[in-house]
Amino acid sequence: MIGYILLASGIAYVAWSLACLEINARKALALGIPIVRLPIDVNNIFWILLQPHIWKVLDCLPFPWASYPRVVRYLRRGWYIPAKAESHVQLGPVWALVTPVAFDVHVAEPDAILEILTRRGDFQRPIAELKLLELYGPCISTAPWEDWPRHRKPIATPFNETLMKPIWDESLRQARGMLASWVAKADAGIPSYQQDTRTLSLNVLSAIGFGAFHDFRRSDEPVTDEIGGYHDSLKTVLDNIILLMLVPFHILAKLPGRYARIGRAGIDYKKHMVKLLEDETAALGQGKPSSGAIMPSFVRAAELYHREQTANPESHAKTGKSGLSVEEILGDLFVINFAGHDTTANMSAFAVVCLAAHPEVQAWVAEEVALATKEYTNMEDWDYKIVYPQLKRCRAVVYETLRLYPPVPALPSITSNRTHTLRVDNQTFTFPAGTKFTSNLRAMQTHPDYWPDAGEWRPSRWIANPAPTDSPLTQETMTRERFQVPDKTIFFPWGEGPQVCPGKKFAEVEEVAVLACLFKVHRLKIKKRHSTESDSAVHKRFEKCINDIDLEMLVRLRDGDQVTLVCNEA
Repeated sequence: MIGYILLASGIAYVAWSLACLEINARKALALGIPIVRLPIDVNNIFWILLQPHIWKVLDCLPFPWASYPRVVRYLRRGWYIPAKAESHVQLGPVWALVTPVAFDVHVAEPDAILEILTRRGDFQRPIAELKLLELYGPCISTAPWEDWPRHRKPIATPFNETLMKPIWDESLRQARGMLASWVAKADAGIPSYQQDTRTLSLNVLSAIGFGAFHDFRRSDEPVTDEIGGYHDSLKTVLDNIILLMLVPFHILAKLPGRYARIGRAGIDYKKHMVKLLEDETAALGQGKPSSGAIMPSFVRAAELYHREQTANPESHAKTGKSGLSVEEILGDLFVINFAGHDTTANMSAFAVVCLAAHPEVQAWVAEEVALATKEYTNMEDWDYKIVYPQLKRCRAVVYETLRLYPPVPALPSITSNRTHTLRVDNQTFTFPAGTKFTSNLRAMQTHPDYWPDAGEWRPSRWIANPAPTDSPLTQETMTRERFQVPDKTIFFPWGEGPQVCPGKKFAEVEEVAVLACLFKVHRLKIKKRHSTESDSAVHKRFEKCINDIDLEMLVRLRDGDQVTLVCNEA
């Protein structure tokens, strides 16, 4: 009897799902755009848990990803990564992915994406879908539009030009430490360049943002500090962010083994940030200098919130808030740590392994670094205002890496509470309220209509008036080279419009400093597994590694340590 009931329930569920799928398909077709049907929503919690295991099996089969039918490929979370621009080349600049839950309009057309990102009142963030980011409280990523400016102001205020020299100096200091550890492992190879770039990025952000300075230590060395395990707890939280979003800290802390350690790290990190906010408030009240660049802005936001709420709590609740509550500050601090750390760390890992596989690009970058820093005896004396503007080739490596491997491959949005029109490729479409959109940045940045040799990692594409390749670089030819600012309608690694990432320059300065330090006099290469391994076999391993990408929260190498890098003097 129970078996019949379960069977009937299963049949009813499948029939209901298919009916909903067809209803949504008809709604999407009525818009006049191509569609792709999926039998299950990719955000279904059971599918989220199941699909990694399915793809682990499929990835072992001797069939390329592109050979699977669309219904299989698009059920993979983060399918934007392997697809690149393929879906939009085949289906056009706008099409819909239809599931039993809803339909999602995918767009990869320059002017249309720019409109979506800048028409902030018409195309808004899908706050309900982003609630998982509220790990420590409401934050800028989940704030409704009317609250968004309150969050944006204290976050954006510290990221100004006066901060760039400290970022430059600390990035160089960390890069020198990382380089020394790599050279020391020259024979065996670097234990994990992927983990090392994460450590470097975290150290820079901790020092500049929060005044917590750490010397660089290799990935295979334990890192602890004296202030409640701040560094360790934050690293553990960032490394296990998906688990922490799904399971509350206090529950994990009661489980055995590594789960308890992860849960305690989540609790410890919050305690530390509360203490840091309290200490900063007390220090500023006593006229003492700030411990970091970020906290003073949040202290002022907290004081404004408390002052206005205390003066007139009823009016404050009815007319809108000013400043930020402690819970909102904790939420925003976590987002800063997550976005400011993981994006830069992942990009660094991609850049490092790509450079190791392209010795000609390393030589090209090193030529520029040598000329830009020839007046300096010591690396710690490099002047940000003089050296950084000259490192156009280093910036080109950063931009080319972000073009192919943007941290966020697609941006979701949803139409506000009325009908909206959007012009896509000379056609005007009308979308009802509540229509879900995905701006496919990965497709836009790899589309053959806009990028020659779109799939090739070629940093030189960003340099105009390039110096002749058949003669040494001179001061004159280096000065003539110009960094070619990309068209913002086809390049969106930091977003665009009012919600552009405030840490854009922070990330650029950090990464340029790291690249300049690494390739001043050193070179990277991929270690051969044995003396008879051919160069083509090595490159094949690199290709497998660089294309083995997943999307946990951000785009990252699934396992960068599939290839071992070696660092030696040139």
